[in-house]
Amino acid sequence: MAVEHGTIPGKAIGVAVSDSPLGPFKDARGSALVTNDMTKAVKHSWDDIDPTVIIDKNGQAYLFWGNGICYYAKLKPNMTELDGEIKTITLPHYTEAPWIHQRNGWYYLSYAYEFPEKIAYAMSRNINGPWVYKGIINELAGNSNTNHQAIIDFKGKSYFIYHNGALVPDAGSFHRSVCIDYLYYNKDGSIKRVVMTSEGVKKVK
Repeated sequence: MAVEHGTIPGKAIGVAVSDSPLGPFKDARGSALVTNDMTKAVKHSWDDIDPTVIIDKNGQAYLFWGNGICYYAKLKPNMTELDGEIKTITLPHYTEAPWIHQRNGWYYLSYAYEFPEKIAYAMSRNINGPWVYKGIINELAGNSNTNHQAIIDFKGKSYFIYHNGALVPDAGSFHRSVCIDYLYYNKDGSIKRVVMTSEGVKKVK
């Protein structure tokens, strides 16, 4: 999770743990995992936001995050410490909100693109790159300046989770409504554009 640090200026990333995904959660470290003085690729103080974790096919966990640049680092098995240096990935028009997933030997790194935000993505055979930019997945929501995503597989189907401002249209751009639509792949592994719908997806049996 990203928070404003109490003594080191700028955003920081902490780790919370729970015995249940519903909580209650508690601080796992007593200190931040990542602080703004550890990341120097961009000059602003809010580059350490939007963390996400992937555990690859070899059981290695990685943390991805960042605004203005995409940072990533290995995590130790305890999931509360970095294991090595913080690295960066340069992606076209990268803004924030990285999300990484695996499928059929490919790694997919999707992210918020420009501002107002679309969702774009890159592909790689290796989590350390090189990453090849592949294009836009999801267009502007129209009623929300931000558009952050998650991609999951569940019971044989792929889902694209994102947000817009549809439920509270007059409350401003940061009143976000969670949306979900189907995600489809081309034969070469690339992702088809997601068509935003009002209906969403069918109930999973």
